[in-house]
Amino acid sequence: MSNPHSFYILTDTHYVSKRSYVPGSKSFARREKGDQIALKASPEILRSFFDEIIADTDTDAVLITGDLVNSGDRCSHEDFIAELKALTDAGKRVFVTTATHDYCGMGDDENFFKAGFYTEDGSEPAACVRKHELAGLYHDFGPAQSDSVDPESGSYSLKLFEGVRLIAINDNGNGRSHCGLFDEGFAWIENEIDKANAAGEKVLLAVHHPVISPWDVFAHVVDFEMFGGYKRLWALMCEKGVRVVFTGHTHVQNIRKYEDAQGRYFYDVSTTALVSAAGCMRKVTVDTDENVCGVSTVRIDKIKDFDTGGKSFHDYIYRLNFIGKIEEVLPLALTDWDAFLSEAEGVLPTEKLAAHKGLVKFGVKKAQNLKMKTLAKFGRRYGDITKEEINAFGAEKALPKLFAIGACVFAGNGPFPPETAEYKAFMGVLRRLDKICKTLKLEAVAKLLPEGQTLADVAEPFIYNNRTGDDDAIRIEL
Repeated sequence: MSNPHSFYILTDTHYVSKRSYVPGSKSFARREKGDQIALKASPEILRSFFDEIIADTDTDAVLITGDLVNSGDRCSHEDFIAELKALTDAGKRVFVTTATHDYCGMGDDENFFKAGFYTEDGSEPAACVRKHELAGLYHDFGPAQSDSVDPESGSYSLKLFEGVRLIAINDNGNGRSHCGLFDEGFAWIENEIDKANAAGEKVLLAVHHPVISPWDVFAHVVDFEMFGGYKRLWALMCEKGVRVVFTGHTHVQNIRKYEDAQGRYFYDVSTTALVSAAGCMRKVTVDTDENVCGVSTVRIDKIKDFDTGGKSFHDYIYRLNFIGKIEEVLPLALTDWDAFLSEAEGVLPTEKLAAHKGLVKFGVKKAQNLKMKTLAKFGRRYGDITKEEINAFGAEKALPKLFAIGACVFAGNGPFPPETAEYKAFMGVLRRLDKICKTLKLEAVAKLLPEGQTLADVAEPFIYNNRTGDDDAIRIEL
C-alpha cells in the first residue's frame, strides 16, 4: 500500500467493574455463566488488548462500537472511561458508540437491563446510567472531535484521516425491537455522506447492530437483533457509494457483502465480542491513494494479571461459552452424573435432563461413539465423497469434529473447506436430511429456515467461510 492509515476496532467489551460485586460472589458467577462471556476477567482482557494498541506506535486511532459495559451500571462506566483515558494519555484518538447494554431502561421502552451489585449469593440495585446520560459521559470520545452531531441519536461525523470520514452511529429506538434510527437520523446520515462525497472523502460507517445478517438464518429468526432500518441503510449506502460499515453485537467475526440489483455493493465488517469465545480485535488499514481497505485479526495469547487456571486466553473464554461448556461437561454424564448436572446448570435444562437420566446417558454414549465413517457412508450419495476418503477416516470419531465446527461459530472461519473429506461428509448428511424432510413434507422444519434455503444452505457457513474464504485476506475497494 502506498499511503496507508490504520485504526483498531473493538466491540462488545461488556466491561464489569470489580466494584460491582463481592469477591467470590456466587451470584456473579451464575451471571457470568448465564451470559457465557468472560465478565470477571473483562477489565484484564480490555487492558491486555489496550497494551497491544499502545505498543503499536504506527496506529493512533481506536474505534469501539457499543455494548461497552454489561448492564448499564455507573461504576462500570466510570472504570471503563478510566481505561479509555489510558489510551488517550498514550496519544491515541479514541472513538466510541453506545448500545443497549450501556444503559438501563426507564420503563418507557423495551430495554430490560438493570444495574446490580452482586452480593455473596444475591444482588441489590446499584446506581445506573440512563440513555440520555451517555452523550455526556462519552463526549470526549468522538463527539468532541466531530464536526457534526445528530441531535436525535448523538451519532457523530468526523475526519478520521485525510480523505477519510467516519460516521459513527449510536443506537436509538426502543432498546430492543428497534435499535436504529428514525427519519431525522437517516436524513442526518444522508447529509453527512453528501458533504463527504462533495469533499472527495471516502466514508466509513460504524454502528453496533448488524446491517447484514451474519448468517441468513439469524435475520430469519431474530430480525429484531438487526440494526433498526437496515434495509433502508442498504439502499442509502448503495446509492451514495459507501462501501464499508463496521458492526458488532452478534459476537461473530464475520464479513459479508450486500449487492443490489444494479450491482452496487458494500461490506458489513463485524467484529466478535472482546470477551466472547473468539475474543479478538481487528486492525483496519485504509490506503487513500489506492482507495482500498484491508482488515486483519489481532489476538492475544494470555490475559495479563488474571489467573485462568493454566488455560490460554482462547481456551479460558471458550469454556465459558455454550458450545465450549457442553464440550467440557458432556463426558461427565457418563462418569459423574452429579458433577454433570452441577456444571451444566445455567447452560443446559438440568431439571429436564435429571428427569431422563437413562435417556441422556444413552444419547451421550451414542454421540461419543459415532464415527466419521458412519456419517460419511450415510451421506455418500449426496456429498461427492469417495470410498478412499471414507476409509481414510478409519476409527475417527465425529463428535470432536462437530465441536471443531462449534468452536469456530464465533471465530468466523469454519475449519473444513470444500476440498476436505469432513466438508463432503457433513454436507452429504445435510443434503440427505433435506431430501428426507422434503419426502416426508416436514413443514415444521421448512418454517425454521429462510425462504428458499435448505438445511445444507444454513449449515454451510458454519462448516467453512463461504463468504470470503478468509476474512483476513479481503481487500475492499472504497
